[in-house]
Order: sequence, then C-alpha cells, then structure tokens
Amino acid sequence: MNTRKICWLIALLGFAAVSCNKMLEEKLVSTVNDDFYNTPSGFTSAVNGSYVAMRSFYSTERGMTLSVFGTDTYTNGSDGDFKFANQYTSQLDGRYAHLRELWNTIYQTINTCNVVIDRADKIPNLDSAVKKNGVAQARFCRAHYYFILAQMFGAVPLNLHENTEIKTEAHRDSVGSIYNAIIDDLLYAEQNLPDAPSEWGRASKPAAEHLLGRVYLTRGYTAYKQATDFDNAAKYAQMVINNYGFALLPDVGQVWAQGKENNAETVWAVQYTTDALYNSSDNNACRFFLMQYDILAGMKRDLANGTPWKRFKPTKFLLDTLYQERVHDTRYEKFFTSVWRANNATATLKVGDTSVWMPGYDVTDAMIKSKPYLLVPPRNYTLVLYPSLNKFADAMRPDNQASGVRPFIAFRLAEDYLNAAEALTMKGEKGAAVPLVNTLRMRAARVGATPEETTAHKDAMKVTEAQITLDFLLDERDREMVGEQTRWFDLKRTGKLLERVKLHNPDAAKNILPKHLLRPIPQDQIDRVSNPGDFPQNDGY
Repeated sequence: MNTRKICWLIALLGFAAVSCNKMLEEKLVSTVNDDFYNTPSGFTSAVNGSYVAMRSFYSTERGMTLSVFGTDTYTNGSDGDFKFANQYTSQLDGRYAHLRELWNTIYQTINTCNVVIDRADKIPNLDSAVKKNGVAQARFCRAHYYFILAQMFGAVPLNLHENTEIKTEAHRDSVGSIYNAIIDDLLYAEQNLPDAPSEWGRASKPAAEHLLGRVYLTRGYTAYKQATDFDNAAKYAQMVINNYGFALLPDVGQVWAQGKENNAETVWAVQYTTDALYNSSDNNACRFFLMQYDILAGMKRDLANGTPWKRFKPTKFLLDTLYQERVHDTRYEKFFTSVWRANNATATLKVGDTSVWMPGYDVTDAMIKSKPYLLVPPRNYTLVLYPSLNKFADAMRPDNQASGVRPFIAFRLAEDYLNAAEALTMKGEKGAAVPLVNTLRMRAARVGATPEETTAHKDAMKVTEAQITLDFLLDERDREMVGEQTRWFDLKRTGKLLERVKLHNPDAAKNILPKHLLRPIPQDQIDRVSNPGDFPQNDGY
C-alpha cells in the first residue's frame, strides 16, 4: 500500500483516551503520554478512540447537511447558515466549515486506527483474542472513514500507518487504491469480528458484511469496478439477511422508536448517551427536520415535539410523488408528523385538541376556514410550515437546549434488502430482486380490520419484474430510508444526482454542475502542505 506522508497539524494520539464513549466501558484517562498506547490498557483506549469520528458524521449537522441536503428529497427550510450546501452556490467551496471539520476529525481518527493496527503486535502481555478483535474493530472503522472520504472527495491521501511526527508533504492517492484498501480492511474485519459484539455499538461480522455490500455496490458503478462487484454486493447483503437472526420489524414505525434502537433490524448503530460527560454536543438529528410549530396557536416548545431548527424541508417530489400512495403504504404516516396536539391552552383550544393538521392533500378554502385549528394543505406549505420527519425525535433530552442522547442507527436490515435488489438488478437479474423488494414493501402495508383486508393491502404493495428499474429502486430507497444519511451517496453512486436534483429540487436545480459530484477539498488542508502543486483542488472549485 502507498503510505504517503500526510500533514495533520494536530495532537495525534491524546484525544483517543479522552473521547471514548462510556457505553464502550472505557474509563476516562485525563493524562497520558505516548507510552500508554504500548500497554494493554492503552490498546483498549485506542480501539475505543477508533470510533470517535463516527460521532462527527452521524446524527450531526455536518453529516446530515452533506448527505440529506441538496438531493431530490430534501431542500432548505428557513433557518441555518449552510443553505448554500443545498443550493450549490459559489459558497460551496474549500472554505466550507463542515468539510474542514469532517476531514480533520476523520483523519485524526484514522491515525488512532493506525495506532491500534501498527502497535498491536508490539504490546507485551496483550491477550491474543483481545488483539485480534481490537485490530478488526480498528480496520472496520478505518475502512468506514475512507469510504466516506472517497465518495465525497475522490482521490485522498491514503495513510495506512501511524503518523508519529508532523509532516509537511501530502499526495492524493487514486480512488482505485483507496477502494482496495477499504475492501482489504473489511475482509479482515469480517473474518475476525464476532457475530455479535460484546457491547452494543462495537463492530461485528454482520456490520462488516453490510458495509462490504455497500462498498462493492458503489465501486461497481465507478471506473475502478471489478467484474464481480455486483455479485459481491448481492452476496454480502444477503449474508446479513440470512445468517444472523436479524429480522424486519413487523411495524416499520417501530424501527426508530426511542429507547428501542437495539432491535432485531439494527445491524449497527453509532452510540450516544445520556451521560453529559461522554455525550456529544453534535448529536442534533432530532432538531433538523422540524417545522416551526412553536409559533402557532395552542403550541409551545416542549421535549415531546422537539426543538424546531427548520433546517431541512421535504421537497414536493418526496411528499407528493414518493409518498403519493398512502392507502396501502403506511410509511408516510409512520415517518412524518402531520398532526400537532395543543400543549398550550387558548380561548378556543384545550390541551390535547388538534392544533395543526396537514392532511397531505388539497382541501378547499372553505374547509380551511371552517376548522377551529390550522388546516394546512400542501399548497400552503412554507419554509417554516411543513410535515416533519419524526424518525429522530428525542424526548429523553434533559431540556430543549440539550443535544440528543439517543443512538443513531447507521446500518439496518432494510438497506441490505435494497442493496441486494439493486446489485441483482445491475447484474440483469431483476426477477431475483422482486422478492427482496416485495418483502420490504409488504412489511410497510397497512393492517386491515380483517385478515382479508390486510392481505389485500399487502397484495397491492407488491411489484412485478417489469416495474424494477434503477429509478424505481431509488424511489423505494427513500420511501424506506428517508433522512438516514444515505441519499446524496445513493444519487451520486447511481449517476442520478444531477438529473434528479434538476428535476425535483428547485432551490438547487439552476446551480448544480458536474463538479458537484465531488466535494471541494478543504482549503486549509491544501494550505498546510509544502507541495500544493502535488495536492490539487477538485476540478471546478
């Protein structure tokens, strides 16, 4: 592997011990030196530190802005400083703070992963099973980080060994070599991780296989594809489906139920906690998708309804096209809040009365005027008034100023069904994709008053081989996984980002260009290197 020199003007090791999540059973260490990482305790601390950057990406404003925004299904609401990331204006350049923060945190944490991997064999009295498992966890994390970087930035520095000093040269390694390193790491992790981790939130064999399926699926669309990529994508996704006892929950609305994240459908989740000492202030997914309910009659801000930051607004395409079918398909009503109950009595509303109703279809002006509550049809949606995605609701926060405390489900079984179906479709085996898609769709079917009605709803949800196209699968992905930090990557992977944004996101359509298939390299990274001519910015930025 190419081990190019990389310039990170940071403390390379110290954070690993102090950033560990309490859920991973690591004691806080306030003062350490480099020798600490040559001990069994230091090794364990560094393994735990390998997960740190997950909490810079998942459930954070930077991660969600880079993966949910600027797509066919989400545009900007009224609030926030980063609307340009959705609108693809000239402000989306190398000075963009979210990119700088993510880049730096990921590379810092990659170095921690490298500490684990490089030092494991040199640590005296380190139990062999602990060593093997710890290295496998670190390689899972390193692969995950490089996969995020490769998808966002293309060619990036590939550093597979520990940095022990400040260096001033950097080079961008080829995307092909990065994918090879990712797959090598994941194959090692898949062979050496347990089927079920000792603590929830750690990497496992099925988590590695889930990510392998996603990586092979993505590489299969690139110039670096291998003939077996789609075969492997289908194989690993189906291994997760078939081999570990995971199961789709009967009620799709319970997948994201707070306090029940560790359910039969969750393959792997990023850990947060109610302990303020160990939690992250960036865990704010619970805020981003909410409309401004607290300025409306009968409503005041509370924990149950959340803190409405008004960042992400669903597009008309998402609500009116992808979720158009609501007779048989329950996912819109399960995933979105469209009724708000009064929590602040007025002269006309008692606590518990309907305060706001968004029926999702048009109604007459006369009907709107006839109601004692605010009735909002789609034509009256605004930048502050729209149906709110409720998957990430977090009523366990200590107060409305506090960040979220719940884990974020990063990998779930539904995606394995979708990944396998897409890979099989790309192989020309649409017939094999049909039962995978139908299993997922029938799970979301409405439960009728009688068994016969339930069967009728399930039958109505079934699709045929003729309906299986890449566009249909992309539609189905967001009906199922809306908001789950995969959409920008899905559209980029399949070559549909520009087409679909231009068709369905009016705020972005006039500005998005081919250059936006990659994000700009953070300018401060380019400025740090002594050889900037060998470290070019991505084209067009």
